[in-house]
Amino acid sequence: MKRLQALFIGICFILLLLFFGVQTLEKSTGMSGAKVVNIYNWGDYIDPELIDRFEKESGYKVNYDTFDSNEAMFTKIQQGGTAYDIAIPSEYMIQKMIEQNLVLPLEKEKLKGLDNIDPQFLDLSFDSQNRYSVPYFWGTLGIAYNDKMVDEGAITSWDDLWSPALKNNVMLIDGAREIIGLGLNSLGYSLNSKEQSQLQEATMKLRKLTPNVKAIVADEIKMYMENEESAVAVTFSGEAADMMAENEHIHYVIPEEGSNLWFDNLVIPKTAQNKEGAYAFINFMLEPENAAQNAEYIGYSTPNEKALALLPKEITEDEQFYPSDERLAHLEVYENLGSQYLGIYNDLFLELKMYRK
Repeated sequence: MKRLQALFIGICFILLLLFFGVQTLEKSTGMSGAKVVNIYNWGDYIDPELIDRFEKESGYKVNYDTFDSNEAMFTKIQQGGTAYDIAIPSEYMIQKMIEQNLVLPLEKEKLKGLDNIDPQFLDLSFDSQNRYSVPYFWGTLGIAYNDKMVDEGAITSWDDLWSPALKNNVMLIDGAREIIGLGLNSLGYSLNSKEQSQLQEATMKLRKLTPNVKAIVADEIKMYMENEESAVAVTFSGEAADMMAENEHIHYVIPEEGSNLWFDNLVIPKTAQNKEGAYAFINFMLEPENAAQNAEYIGYSTPNEKALALLPKEITEDEQFYPSDERLAHLEVYENLGSQYLGIYNDLFLELKMYRK
């Protein structure tokens, strides 16, 4: 009898272990049930208060994971080991995900608030008629600098980064498209160039920048600039806004030669398990009050036209973050270059990083 009891207890113990193991696995792979919305986003890219409010208002629980590059996000979703209900890729990656059948077409009748979006941010080339994506944020790539180390107004172009006065004082964002792109822009070429001679010329010019490069980093770039450990940084507009909020000596410039105009949009991956929850989250973020709060917290530019009216004028009238139509005309959107040329850009960037060593 004691043996049977011991066997029974043992079986129960094993079943409990299996149950909790499955629960842990589901949580780690983004599959935790119909009342959970699994969101995959860039780091530090939403006001945490909005997550709490969404959970209270909707009744859904949010599992929130982050990525640090479009390529990392793409690979994880492509592998299919996760079941994210929402992802927030950039324009060229949205195009690639559409081509590879990794995102679901939107059921427009389930969307509430799409008409809040400024029409100039809808029906763009990477997603005609917004069949798959809803605008989230937009911004630019530019130069942040500290006026205690660099004279105010002294930096207006990419070429200014090569100044001998900036030796070991330039931080670069860790991105192949961004850095190879600025090299191309500085020479008057498209940042989507597929001309081998132009790519080589840009790379050789960037090699001459290496004495000025203090580090090539990602999110840490904000900390370096806020703490005045570097004079200049190539960074995104929202990151620059955060730096400026923490240090009054920091300014942001969109280089006169041109730069990248980027868009990040909400999509529903094909592997989504909670589509209703995904639509609930998209609709929540389309509400003007929520979009305005998110834009003020994050520092990036909102495409939500009704949210703009709720933001302080010192934000919406700052042309470095809300450029004029004339300035926008000189900016370029990243195109999906295809795997061959994306590989070339990545290889050239890796060579550049190795050259620094």
